[in-house]
Amino acid sequence: MLFSSADEFVKAPRRAITVFGMAGVGKTRLSNMLRDNSWFHYSADYRIGTRYMGEFIVDNFKHEAMKVPFLAQLLRSDSIYISSNITFDNLDPLSTYLGTPGDETRGGLPLAEYQRRQEQHRVAEIAALQDVPYFFDRAKALYGYNDFIADTGGSLIEVIDPTNAEDPVVKTLAAHTALIYIRGTDKDAIELVKRFKKSPKPMYYRPEFLVEKWAEYKLINGVMDDCDVDPAGFGAWGFEALLHDRLPRYQALADNFGYVIEASDLATVRDGDEFIDLVAAAIEKRMR
Repeated sequence: MLFSSADEFVKAPRRAITVFGMAGVGKTRLSNMLRDNSWFHYSADYRIGTRYMGEFIVDNFKHEAMKVPFLAQLLRSDSIYISSNITFDNLDPLSTYLGTPGDETRGGLPLAEYQRRQEQHRVAEIAALQDVPYFFDRAKALYGYNDFIADTGGSLIEVIDPTNAEDPVVKTLAAHTALIYIRGTDKDAIELVKRFKKSPKPMYYRPEFLVEKWAEYKLINGVMDDCDVDPAGFGAWGFEALLHDRLPRYQALADNFGYVIEASDLATVRDGDEFIDLVAAAIEKRMR
């Protein structure tokens, strides 16, 4: 959804945008702020963790609970109920399920199991992103919202081809929403890596990239067997490699199908009107 002028966006009776970019650049802050300013907030990660991976997540909880005889007995008799309390602000159940590959005694998953869960996430993310038009229509039909923001995870770029207009996800998002890249600085990337090393979180990797980096990490660290890999070590090292691999592809998606807003500019936005002005400026910049 590229506009012929900034005025076309500003005066549109309904607006729909999809924001993307690396973690920590303000996507979720923006979405929460706009939700308070009469925008409908669609969280792709929440949709993944509820509609498309909710059963996997709960079954994993049950699998762990069955290891405890007391809980196993209660589960078999349907005396207790286990569910996932995933929210827009707490995606830990999804992160816990995805896990990190490596030594099981240090909390890791066997590589094959990790790859299986990664594939589940790939399928779920594509489905959640293709649900955007449905939720855009639903936001108006059910709740009367004219404006809509789709808040995507950093892994959006892993399940699309940012140069292909016929990519199913790109085609869907570009046809129904304005794609907005929230671009951080090199300093933002460095700080994000530092934070991740202190508190690692599970990530989604393209299958071929995971295999490549897994082999590279083992070679660098002199590890022969998959089961001897330090999960936390690979998680932090793999995240840094993944981040730098994603950045040029985020830019390619914006160059081909969307607009760029600097994270530093977004940080100054206080309400929906100021955000609309910021998008209008991004549209004018692209037109120049």
